[in-house]
Amino acid sequence: MNLLKERMDELLNDIVKDGPVGCACVVTQDGNELYKGMSGLADLATNKPITEETIYRIYSMTKVVTVTAALMLYERGKFLLTDPLEMYLPEFAQMQVFRTDGDNHIYQSPAKHSIQIKDLFTMTSGITYPGENNETEKLLAKKMEQLEKEGRELTTRGLSKLIASIPLAFDPGERWHYGMSHDVLGALIEAVSGQRLGDFFRKEIFNPLQMNDTSFRIREGKEEHVCTFYRIDNDGEKFADDTLDRHIQPDSLFDSGGGGLLSTLDDYSKFVQMLANGGELNGARIIGRKTIELMASDHLTDHNRHTFNWPHFKGYSYGLGVRVLVNPQAGGINGTIGEFGWPGMLGTWTLIDPKEKLSAVYMQQLLPSFEPVNHPKIRQVIYGTLE
Repeated sequence: MNLLKERMDELLNDIVKDGPVGCACVVTQDGNELYKGMSGLADLATNKPITEETIYRIYSMTKVVTVTAALMLYERGKFLLTDPLEMYLPEFAQMQVFRTDGDNHIYQSPAKHSIQIKDLFTMTSGITYPGENNETEKLLAKKMEQLEKEGRELTTRGLSKLIASIPLAFDPGERWHYGMSHDVLGALIEAVSGQRLGDFFRKEIFNPLQMNDTSFRIREGKEEHVCTFYRIDNDGEKFADDTLDRHIQPDSLFDSGGGGLLSTLDDYSKFVQMLANGGELNGARIIGRKTIELMASDHLTDHNRHTFNWPHFKGYSYGLGVRVLVNPQAGGINGTIGEFGWPGMLGTWTLIDPKEKLSAVYMQQLLPSFEPVNHPKIRQVIYGTLE
């Protein structure tokens, strides 16, 4: 038994003791599979085990696919990163910003400048998720709840127009704020390519890489392979939850560039192996090596870097849609400067290291995800066994 298998098997078994009911991980380097392992179940009620065919909701790991697709169009000269967004999505012309005066009164005034396309990639656009933390979040939540009550579903471009109708949380470029920027980037891809987002993904990425089980919707005959999504209640008990599954139903109209994809361990591994290998896998060239270097560079500025401050990302900065390791010592990380990737809401995670030609994918389906604990442990086990 090799050292990586011994340590990773033990770690995955430990993870399922108090965390997800099942999980899986694969690690590859320079075309060689260093590790693949699974622990636990895909469904408690039926005692169904995790297998290679298990399909997961990867949520925000979709973002890495979206920024890759957008950069493929960038490589073809379809836009500049510094272009104003309204050149391609006119709804974003003359945006307003919510502001607060000295008496804490909230008011609106015009944005100091346009959203640049780069701001979508870097989450510095002023666009948020629905929530309660600021006026932009509150208004977005209100409008989306109203649509749900009316039984209306947005398309990718329809969501873009809804977001554009809401004042930004801050002037573009002012700070990093996690939000629906990559859903708008999906609308940009549709506008520039003339294709629906899911069609572009399939033709340009999934088919060439033979990612046959990755899609925005549950495909006919694949229903039994979808891993059950569990939550933990206040008593620490796990319960199945399908309330967020509307977007993956076969009749859904919405291709979410920010979080809509389903995938398998092996499928997503093909995608990240391609990125770790400089944009090519098994003869299929997807994106250029220099463009991947641009993606995995630190794109935050001295002005806004302090706002990328999630505690478990200490040592990282943010590139074009991905975390980027810039200071291993700050985070106690035994990894490579330039390693990049992103997680998903239910605890899925990926690591891409072009210098080592190394990639890893971890899958689970649990909320809360225990991301701040599990992901660093997986990373340090992987790097700790490299020769």
